[in-house]
Amino acid sequence: MTKNPIPQGHYRPAARYGNLVCTAGMTPRKDGVLLFAGKVRKDEPVETYREAVEQAAKNTLAAAQNALQEGERIAQILSLTVYVNAEEGFTAHAKIGDLASDWLFAQLGEAAIGARAAVGVASLPGDAPVEVQFMAAVE
Repeated sequence: MTKNPIPQGHYRPAARYGNLVCTAGMTPRKDGVLLFAGKVRKDEPVETYREAVEQAAKNTLAAAQNALQEGERIAQILSLTVYVNAEEGFTAHAKIGDLASDWLFAQLGEAAIGARAAVGVASLPGDAPVEVQFMAAVE
C-alpha cells in the first residue's frame, strides 16, 4: 500500500462514512515536500503541468486507498474536483482536469470516470499549481 500523504494541517487525508470515501484536496507533494509551485500560465502548454497534476492525483488516490479495508476496492469515483492556481486569462482548466482524469483512468479504468469540475482559483496552499480532490464509492 502506498504511504498516506502527510497532512499539512489538522485534517485527515481521507474520511470514510459507510461505502463513501472523500479525500482532502491534495497538492503535488511527496513526503510532505511541495514538488511544484507557481501559477498555471496561459502561455505554457498544458503538458507542462502533467507531472504536477499526476503527483496530486497520485496523492489523492493513495489517501482514498488507505481508507479501504482488505479486499475492498474503489468501485467508482463519483466526483472529481481539480483546482487550478491559474493566472488571469488562463482558460484551459478542463484540459488540466483531463490530465488528472487520464492518470486516474490509467489506474482504475472506467471506475475513475465520474462527474468532474475544473475550477480556477486565485491561489492554492504553498502556491501549488494544482490541487485534486475526489469522492468515491467503495465495494
